[in-house]
Amino acid sequence: MTSIQLARLMNREDHKVAAAVQRELPSIARAIDAIETRMRKGGRLIYVGAGSSGRIGVLDASECPPTFGTPPSLVRALIAGGKKAVTQPVEGAEDRRGRAAEDLKKLHLTSNDSVVGIAASGTTPYVLAAIGYANQKRAFTVGLTANRKSPLARAVNISITPDVGPEVLTGSTRLKAGTSQKMVLNMLSTGVMVRLGHAYENLMIDLGQTNAKLKDRAKRILQEASGKSVSAAEHALRQSNHDLRVALVMLKRGASASEARRLLNESEGSLRRALKE
Repeated sequence: MTSIQLARLMNREDHKVAAAVQRELPSIARAIDAIETRMRKGGRLIYVGAGSSGRIGVLDASECPPTFGTPPSLVRALIAGGKKAVTQPVEGAEDRRGRAAEDLKKLHLTSNDSVVGIAASGTTPYVLAAIGYANQKRAFTVGLTANRKSPLARAVNISITPDVGPEVLTGSTRLKAGTSQKMVLNMLSTGVMVRLGHAYENLMIDLGQTNAKLKDRAKRILQEASGKSVSAAEHALRQSNHDLRVALVMLKRGASASEARRLLNESEGSLRRALKE
């Protein structure tokens, strides 16, 4: 094949991924609801995977604090082989079943936690062992796999099984299977966080303001959410010590920073209730 032929082939195959994920939307929605319910009781979301699947879990978990302002402990990711495996292969790591339970024990797993096992084949020993341990602890378990007849799909409370078909490069599950995993994890984490109130309409109201670009984005988010001028948004951000929630209540309720904090405390952090919306 020429380069353009190869690119066209891969593009045609990639078109199948969204359709495969679409067929799993009812299961994804049920998983979002179950994870949200447990998080409201103090639970966490924990991804478990090996190789490419593990790295995709690490990616999604690491994006939650800057996107939703959540603590790093709320969404965690375990990858077979530990931190080293994020950037390079660790020989035999995915076969170490005993290590999975050890890794989850270090997190002090509870029945309020949700564990998502990610494995394209659905047969990865590390992931299966992690799900087995999570089931023993009565945690909520989800299996994300391309093989609906796999041991992983049978072992969990909810299985999400996008059937993406054979890979262009046979067995290279970092391609379509990996893309489907990224799409599903995006839905799980974003869906849960939106349901928990970490967004206002379609805006990242809790985003981390850790650099100049994000500080500027926060200002634009506040402008759009409040309908106020640039100068008003900047003033509210300064007065609120750059707390977007407080600043928005200030602008929409005509309140001072201290009054806005009181309204948020009285509403137990619910931005909608504080705004009387």
